[in-house]
Amino acid sequence: MPASASKTLISLTSFGAAEVLRHGQLWFARLAQAAGADGVEVREELLRDAARELPGLAAWASEAAHGQAMDLVYSCPQPLYAADGALALSTLQHAIAASHRLGARRLKMSIGGFAAQSGGFDAIARALNGSGMMLLIENDQTASAGTVQALERFFAAADTAGLQLPMTFDMGNWAYQGECALQAAQRFSRRVGYVHAKGVQRLPAKWVAVPLTESALPWRATLCALPAGVPRAIEYPLIGDDLEAVTRRELQSLRAIQALPA
Repeated sequence: MPASASKTLISLTSFGAAEVLRHGQLWFARLAQAAGADGVEVREELLRDAARELPGLAAWASEAAHGQAMDLVYSCPQPLYAADGALALSTLQHAIAASHRLGARRLKMSIGGFAAQSGGFDAIARALNGSGMMLLIENDQTASAGTVQALERFFAAADTAGLQLPMTFDMGNWAYQGECALQAAQRFSRRVGYVHAKGVQRLPAKWVAVPLTESALPWRATLCALPAGVPRAIEYPLIGDDLEAVTRRELQSLRAIQALPA
């Protein structure tokens, strides 16, 4: 893989919560590897037995690395700040420990209820110091943590405190709060360290995740506005009788899109 090429991952939630809980994330990680993925994003909310599953996934990734280096990302569903704006330090510490058990170098969280009076940046820095962990802040689907304004407020406060955190840029989530993904990409591009390559379409009652090429949003311009070389993860439904073939096709499609000139 050229040094400038983006690694292409699969967020394991793409295989459907019910199926992942039934088979386990290791089963789908192996499927993703067989389909040609460069790594997987492990989802805490889909772990049935973290004490058993995380070491199993770590062992798999270590064995896989002899033939193909597999990237691991740990996704924590609990936010960095509680609803009252207080830093959820125990949640962060738990997520760092779980990421270590997995062998992941990247940890993904949202900011949750961060507000103007919130602080705690020194405590975050201490928790991360020496951990070898990259904390990636994701735009989620909520008003408090999924709008440009909310995230700019958080990043500005963190930067002022001397804590510069990278971002997980979810291309589809902006739509849930009526935000423009392209404008967000232009605002946050220099901070982005990981991308959820996800399109969305509008149903009568809700937005749904779809492949980029089926998205109602300006996905091509948005992707071009994001930095080259950072990992991209598929995070939309992967469904089919031959799931490995479907996954391989979607990986090839995303790689082909990334290879197109801006």
